[in-house]
Amino acid sequence: MSETGANPYAAIAFDREKLILDHVPLLKHLVGRMSFDLPGSIERDDLFGWGMIGLVQAADSWEPGRGLKFSTYAYTKIRGAILDELRRSDFLPRGRREKVRELDRAVNELMQRNGVAPTPEEIAAELGTTLEEVDEILLAARTAGHASLEDDISTPLFERLSDPQCGDPQGSVEWNETKSLLVEAIGLLTEQERTVITLYYGEELLLREIASVLDLTESRISQIHTRALYRLNRELGVRLGGAV
Repeated sequence: MSETGANPYAAIAFDREKLILDHVPLLKHLVGRMSFDLPGSIERDDLFGWGMIGLVQAADSWEPGRGLKFSTYAYTKIRGAILDELRRSDFLPRGRREKVRELDRAVNELMQRNGVAPTPEEIAAELGTTLEEVDEILLAARTAGHASLEDDISTPLFERLSDPQCGDPQGSVEWNETKSLLVEAIGLLTEQERTVITLYYGEELLLREIASVLDLTESRISQIHTRALYRLNRELGVRLGGAV
């Protein structure tokens, strides 16, 4: 007890509660950006609840003295908590899971044959299907990646479906080193893909908001977004001298 009789832990508790309340908008923003193509068994409220656990954990473990902004620290914790729960859920239907396996095999075969990750168009030709069907399977693969179906899809495909911005792009050395390469890669996207990427990352619109702007369904925007991420990571891999 201090000399004034005040509880010395009261300010700490208050700061913790304030940190959590002040960053609920960040949590809501993240949930909105991560809630693409969720199965019927998972709702946005589920994501919010899982993310809240991450936000509370961030408030409990944040160390201001380390110089990292709380918002940056909380972003990673919230996103990680949501992804951890999604990884525990195996919600991909058997038929769709088999298509993901076929796509993964096609990607690996084309990589071995050509020495570089294939384009979506090359994948479609290899599978004897349409680009739209490849879009659907790529999105299923990305969803499966969140569900951590590790025996169904290889790690390289997961990497090519990941967000090239990473959790905190401004704080990432890798991001700073590859920023100019990413600009070049964005220039090679189709106009529709470039528009989705610009609105999502540049204007920070939600997928449903982009769907309204482009007069498409949110599911279709999710597919275009995933295809664009695939292309960006493929092009970055080529420019960095790798196959990913």
